[in-house]
This record gives sequence, C-alpha cells and structure tokens, in this order.
Amino acid sequence: MTTPAQWRKSSFSGGGEGNDCVEIANLRTRVAIRDSKTPARGVLSFPTKSFTAFVLSLKTDSARPSA
Repeated sequence: MTTPAQWRKSSFSGGGEGNDCVEIANLRTRVAIRDSKTPARGVLSFPTKSFTAFVLSLKTDSARPSA
C-alpha cells in the first residue's frame, strides 16, 4: 500500500491537542484509517465504496430517534 500524503482528522476530535480521534486519507481506490494517538503503529484501508457505505450507515443510525 502506498503511504498517504495527506491525513485529515475529524472536526469532532477531542479537546487539547485533538489527538482523541482517527485520521483518514484518500488513496486512489481506497480510504486509509489510522489512530491519531499512535500514527506509526498501523493503518487500515478499505475500498472507497465500502468506506462510503459505512459512513452513510453511521449518519443514518445517528439520525434515528433513540428507543
């Protein structure tokens, strides 16, 4: 896997230095994810379509009222 050149953090990162979050980077056909607290440890990558479906499902679930 190619090392992503541009990592970005969520705007919902924790306070302080904002290290309580994951970072993502877009590759050509995949999305890479790493822990911002330990960026050198490891990277997960997923096909772009799968990652997009995952994020959309999170947004859909969070929009539903709690039972």
